[in-house]
Amino acid sequence: MSAQAASQASSAPSREEEQAEVIRRLEEDIIFGRFAPGSRLVEDSLMGRYGASRHFVRQALFQLERQGIVLREKNVGATVRFYSADEVRQIYEVREMLTRQAALMIPLPAPPRLIEELGELQRRYCEKADAQDLRGIHEANDAFHVALFSACGNPYLVRSLQDYMNITLPMRAKNLADTEGLAQSRRQHDLMIELLRGRDSWAFAQLCVDHMQYSKSDYLGRIAKDGGRR
Repeated sequence: MSAQAASQASSAPSREEEQAEVIRRLEEDIIFGRFAPGSRLVEDSLMGRYGASRHFVRQALFQLERQGIVLREKNVGATVRFYSADEVRQIYEVREMLTRQAALMIPLPAPPRLIEELGELQRRYCEKADAQDLRGIHEANDAFHVALFSACGNPYLVRSLQDYMNITLPMRAKNLADTEGLAQSRRQHDLMIELLRGRDSWAFAQLCVDHMQYSKSDYLGRIAKDGGRR
């Protein structure tokens, strides 16, 4: 093998990297609303869209089905997971209970190292927002919340919260692409950090619950426009 061929081979993405890229792009198309809830996900169309093999597309659909944002049904195929208004309310009821409990378990005033960590994550979040980097906004936002609730001291509760963060991903991620929703999220993150310096656990917990309401209302509004069903 020539030196040039060897260099090209070493720079070519591995199969694992190719697969991860297809998963990432499909996930982004779903969570940022490019594929509406209930939309069919046709393998041939996705192969053309991503320049990927059928195997990679199928594996991406399987992975996103496991995450709960794709639904695969016999004789129907794959579709973007659609949640009814009742399902959305029920899912958020659970997420709100978990969030409130985790928030109340965080000792206040919070230690300086947590304040510092959240401040850095918030700066990163704002940088991604200013750059309109949707993927970066989403990742920085989730990193902020995982770091925050990890301070509750119960890893099982944190894991449950992360599960519900993933379930609600298609409902809330589009909100991060919305100017008003993003501005509100940034303000509330700043206020969370401020409340962590005080001693009012109930006010802090209520803010954490209120923080989820914009995305819930937005998703309910979007599905209402579609008649509330697929």
